[in-house]
Amino acid sequence: LGMKTLLVAGVHRDYMHVQYAGGDALYVPVEQVNLLQKFVGSGDDVPKLHKLGGTDWQKTKTRVKESVKEMADGLLKLYAVRETMPGFAFAPDSPWQAQFEDAFIYEETPDQVKAIAEIKGDMEDSQAMDRLLCGDVGYGKTEVAIRAAFKAVDNGKQV
Repeated sequence: LGMKTLLVAGVHRDYMHVQYAGGDALYVPVEQVNLLQKFVGSGDDVPKLHKLGGTDWQKTKTRVKESVKEMADGLLKLYAVRETMPGFAFAPDSPWQAQFEDAFIYEETPDQVKAIAEIKGDMEDSQAMDRLLCGDVGYGKTEVAIRAAFKAVDNGKQV
């Protein structure tokens, strides 16, 4: 709710006042404010308050932990299946690919050269590709992506 100055053991100190259901309150010394976190919810709903020392909060945490564990188990199973799935191994670069890349009017940056080589390596491997290309605006991601798209089309695949 805010900050309050309280007299505790003959000393005035500042505390953060945290409100719970049923009018319960917790006072956290400002020196320990790092123990508090701002609530960020989804939507405009006011969060449900629990009673201090009650079992509702513990039940909610247990339910969330179980849900997160189920989600993690599902992801582990999904990625395990993906690891066993064969991918399409693209052929090494064709003369058309080389001609297409030679027509690029700019000199590739070292990062572009590295990304292109890694992506082509992934594409030529029989393991299904799992890669994300990230970079700031104007750093040549499109050029890297176009080369990969050309390689896919050159191998009879759809982009």
